[in-house]
Amino acid sequence: MLKLTFKPYTLESKYVFTVASNSRTTTHVMLTEIEYDGLVGYGEASVPYYLGESLESVGIFLSKVDLSIFSNPYNIEDILHYVDSVAPENNAAKASVDIALHDLIGKMLGHPWHRIWGYNKEKTPNTSLTIGIDTPKVIKQKVEEAESFKILKIKLGKGNDIEIIEAVRSVTNKPLYVDINQGWTDRQYALDMAYWLKDMGVLFIEQPLPKEKIDDTAWLSSKSPIPIFADEAIQRYIDLIKLYGAYTGVNIKLMKCTGMHEARKMIEFAKTIGVKTMIGCMIETSCAVSAAAHLSLNTDYTDLDGPLLIKNDFFDGMKVVDGKVTLNDRPGIGVVKLY
Repeated sequence: MLKLTFKPYTLESKYVFTVASNSRTTTHVMLTEIEYDGLVGYGEASVPYYLGESLESVGIFLSKVDLSIFSNPYNIEDILHYVDSVAPENNAAKASVDIALHDLIGKMLGHPWHRIWGYNKEKTPNTSLTIGIDTPKVIKQKVEEAESFKILKIKLGKGNDIEIIEAVRSVTNKPLYVDINQGWTDRQYALDMAYWLKDMGVLFIEQPLPKEKIDDTAWLSSKSPIPIFADEAIQRYIDLIKLYGAYTGVNIKLMKCTGMHEARKMIEFAKTIGVKTMIGCMIETSCAVSAAAHLSLNTDYTDLDGPLLIKNDFFDGMKVVDGKVTLNDRPGIGVVKLY
C-alpha cells in the first residue's frame, strides 16, 4: 500500500531575489514522501506566489490524495491521472506527488531516471545562473562571483534594462539569456530591445510581454531575431497546444506542469512542432531540481540553479560543477536527505 506524507519547509535565499514584479528573501516549499514496501520516494512543491498556490492550498490538496487505493506504484499513468483529477490546478502540489512517485519507482528498479529513459548522463548541459534585478554595482559583483558558469540568465523588466545589460557586459562576454517576467507592455519596444539584445550576445528572451497579450507576442515572435520563450504563459501540455505559433520556445518547469511525467511529454511534443525547449526551475531544493536535471539531457537549454540560490538545502542531489549539470548514479531522482 502506498502511503503519502508531507511537511512544510522554508528556503532562505542567499540574496534578495528581485524580478520585474516582486522581491523576496524566502520561498515556502512542501516536502513529500511516498512510502511503499520499506522504500521512500521524495518529492517537493515550491510555492512562489505567482503560481497561485500556498502552503495552505498544497496541504489541503495533498490531504485529499489517497494513494492507498493503489496497490502497484508502477501504474504511473493511473496514479497520476487520479492525482490530476482530485482538484483542478494545484500544479505544484501535483508535481510533489509525481516527483516522489518517480523517485520511489526508480528505487524499486534500482536505477536513476536518466538510465531508465536511456539518456547518457555524461552529456548533461551547462546551466545558466540567474542574476536578479539590482543596482549595477551589485550586478557586477554577482556576475564576478559567477565566474565558473558558462551562461548567465539576467532578469529585466523594471525600466533599467539597458543599464543592467551594460553592467553585465562591463565584466563578462558570456552568452546570456534574459527573462522579463511579463515586465514589458509595448510590442514595438520589445522588438527594438530584441535587436539590441541580440547585438549584446543574448540568445533568447523569456516572457517579454504579459501572458494575456497573445497576438502581440505572436507578432513579436514572427519578427524577433532571437527566440521568444514562454514561461508564465505556458504551464501544461494543453497550453503548449493552445498557444502554438505565439512563441518559438518554452520554459518547462515541473512546478508548472505537474511533474516529470508531463514535462517529458511536453518536451517531446515541442520537438515535433519546432519549438525550442528549456528545462527550468523555481527556487527549490535539490530534490525537485534533481528530478528536472534528468530531463535536461533532452532539452535545448537548461536553467537549473535553484539550490544554488538558497542557504539551507534539505537534500544532497545533482551538482553543478564548473557550470555543468552533474548527475549521480543513485536510484530514482538521485537525492538523499541532509537533515
